[in-house]
Amino acid sequence: MAKVLPEIDAELAAWMAAQPLFFNATAPLAADGHVNLSPRGLDTFRVLGPHEVAWLDLTGSGNESASHLVENGRLTVMFCAFSGPPRILRLYGRGEVVLPGNPAWAELRPLFPDFPGVRQIVRLAVERVQTSCGAGVPLMDYRGPRDELLAWARNKGEDGMAEYRRQKNAVSIDGLPAPGLGS
Repeated sequence: MAKVLPEIDAELAAWMAAQPLFFNATAPLAADGHVNLSPRGLDTFRVLGPHEVAWLDLTGSGNESASHLVENGRLTVMFCAFSGPPRILRLYGRGEVVLPGNPAWAELRPLFPDFPGVRQIVRLAVERVQTSCGAGVPLMDYRGPRDELLAWARNKGEDGMAEYRRQKNAVSIDGLPAPGLGS
């Protein structure tokens, strides 16, 4: 059964920090636009307060989440327990993209590891905290993070990553411009 909580408390913050994987979901306003659901891993998620979280967004094959956030700000983050007691946690709210040069960048960037390929930080003002049972989520053994994304970014270098973002991350699949890269 779903339970709405007033805020992210210390227990939930610790539980989220222990999860190796989370998902974020966004969508454009257009009824025929594509809903985006992205898995996120590595040590990229931080609870900033009882109603605020952020994650370090590394360069990937698309930039759908950021494009959608610029258009409408709607964002849901979901965690699932794949070990231990079952639990699903969803955080609903308004998201924003923080780019290098934004005054918030200097405050947020030191909270995260020095990973290669950093594209932006996504910050979520949490309006609803909801848990549910998660009894249907499978138990799985965590073996560790994958290093392919970080190795790829290191190999490309800063100039190569900037060019990749210009070519592959500037526009969403629905034609929405990405922050800092769009037309």
